[in-house]
Amino acid sequence: MSVLELRDVHRRHGQGATEVHALRGVSVSVEPGEFVAVMGPSGSGKSTLLNLAGGLDAPSTGEVVVEGAVLGSLSRSGLARLRRRRIGYVFQDLNLLASLTAAENIALPLELDGLAPRKARPLAEAALAEVDLEGYAERFPDQMSGGQQQRVAIARALVGERRLVLADEPTGALDSQTGEAVLRLLRAKVDAGAAGVLVTHEARHAAWADRVIFLRDGVIVDTSTGIGSAEQLLEVSS
Repeated sequence: MSVLELRDVHRRHGQGATEVHALRGVSVSVEPGEFVAVMGPSGSGKSTLLNLAGGLDAPSTGEVVVEGAVLGSLSRSGLARLRRRRIGYVFQDLNLLASLTAAENIALPLELDGLAPRKARPLAEAALAEVDLEGYAERFPDQMSGGQQQRVAIARALVGERRLVLADEPTGALDSQTGEAVLRLLRAKVDAGAAGVLVTHEARHAAWADRVIFLRDGVIVDTSTGIGSAEQLLEVSS
């Protein structure tokens, strides 16, 4: 069973003369162990697709399905529960809480889902170790560099039994070495059985994916797989 499916999804904003079609009849499925990159020019619908996949937005028409659950049929609490338990989201602007330490930021979704703090804490510390931040548990975001904050955000997205990992330009503010480390972490989570979707504008980052989808004006205009797929797709779609 696919971890993620978008079935003929349309997303419109506004009405009448100001109406904008962010997505037009997009259908995508992502299997367990598959890493899909989404590319396209600014305004092509990349972030809209990711927000729909994560249940942060709802389609105007069509269905978004995560592990067999149609997101539009879930109650607000049911959708929040699914996001906490099954979906890890790496935001472009990180969304770390400044008043919480690194460990507390990572443990927060686990605790919101009912896990006792004494059980969530070791999971958070293990997640920090996985991103090479062992010993940073008590640091607050403003006590860490941008790259370290990004790794905390990655750890928060990957902690627990996340089956779908969504990343919106996760390497945008990072140097090349740290960016490669972030992509390696995402790839490892997918190789362990999760499904991953990466929004990126860089072919070298999309090269980590198994499949590359190219969006233009809210429509999938091409897709490619295999080594060098990102470079090939950019040539075809430009």
